[in-house]
Amino acid sequence: MRDPDFELYDNVGRDADQIAAARYGIATRHDLVRWARRDAELFLDQHPLPKNPLPSPDLSPYLDALAAAETPAQASAVTEHLLDAAEPVFRAVSDYLVAAARWRGQNRGAERGSPPHLLMTAASRCLSVLAIADEADMKALRAEYDPTPPLPSAGPAQASSGLPPTPPPAPPAGPAPNR
Repeated sequence: MRDPDFELYDNVGRDADQIAAARYGIATRHDLVRWARRDAELFLDQHPLPKNPLPSPDLSPYLDALAAAETPAQASAVTEHLLDAAEPVFRAVSDYLVAAARWRGQNRGAERGSPPHLLMTAASRCLSVLAIADEADMKALRAEYDPTPPLPSAGPAQASSGLPPTPPPAPPAGPAPNR
């Protein structure tokens, strides 16, 4: 007879990872990390790594300057300074991820979705963050300084005549440029 306090499908107190692991008979993420730490304990004793996370940069000057910015040019200046300051950190993380992907040549012939392929993708996306932020900044500046001109509206005569629109007026005549 089964224990009445135990339901076969009772998932109270379990997280999604534990429920999926039980359903498919696989180890949880926590189990995998715990086993790897156990097996790497002697190695880490021989190669000690910092216990604390990397220091977080002080973003308060950037946030204060951004809050004080009143024009797109000022906001862009703050964004560009931050991106320039952060680039070495992003590049260092990307370089490490590439090295991890290439560890023992495992990246050669790596299939899509494999650990080396995912590490290379992560390295690329790490730097993509900077490129996407820069693209957003450039779009904001373009909207401020070089907006797309509105399309000329077709007048009633042009719309019905089927003729192409008239060309824009010629620039004013001035002295010919020296060549």
